Amino acid sequence: MSPSPEDSSTDSRSACSSESTGEDARTSTSCPEFSPEERTLLLKLAHEAVASALEGRQLSLTPPSPHLAEPRGAFTTIYVRGDLRGCVGYVFPIYSLYQTVAETARSAAFEDTRFWPVTREEVSELEVSLSILSPLKPIRPEEIEIGRHGLLLTVGSHRGLLLPQVPVEHGWDRTTFLEQTCRKAGLPTNAWQKGAKLEAFTAEVFGDRDS
Repeated sequence: MSPSPEDSSTDSRSACSSESTGEDARTSTSCPEFSPEERTLLLKLAHEAVASALEGRQLSLTPPSPHLAEPRGAFTTIYVRGDLRGCVGYVFPIYSLYQTVAETARSAAFEDTRFWPVTREEVSELEVSLSILSPLKPIRPEEIEIGRHGLLLTVGSHRGLLLPQVPVEHGWDRTTFLEQTCRKAGLPTNAWQKGAKLEAFTAEVFGDRDS
């Protein structure tokens, strides 16, 4: 699949839009799940995944701990000199978190068709941000908390996802957040009131800037 900013297919991998990559909301969880050591390890892995792909060398994807071996969804965002250069993620927990970070980092660097692929000369200037998703859970519209919940809205083969930081950055209220998630899915803005499946997740967001 070639990532696109408005993907609404049934593929589990998605590109995030340029609106969903900001740094204003560093985490949507009240208590961080990942230790400083785990965060450093995952960020290093993302950088190594990009570098190893350019150098044509193999990278071990064996998780170093049971926690990082858990299947999790995640998005990797890559910047070069402060500018967005790619953002790709897995919504659903298909692989171990360790493998997911490596694969989404490579995809963000080389397969996000909105941008030129990262070059060898740019590797040393890469900045990485990770959004680790919690498992999806059904949610009612009135239960949505701005800044805490990301949304996945599904109607048939149409699916739209927005990360928790998006409504915070844009100053959206709950209704606008729901309407914009419908738009991301390519659906009328009132689809959330017409039987759409609504699921929520939280995301722990951290990156090189936090180091």
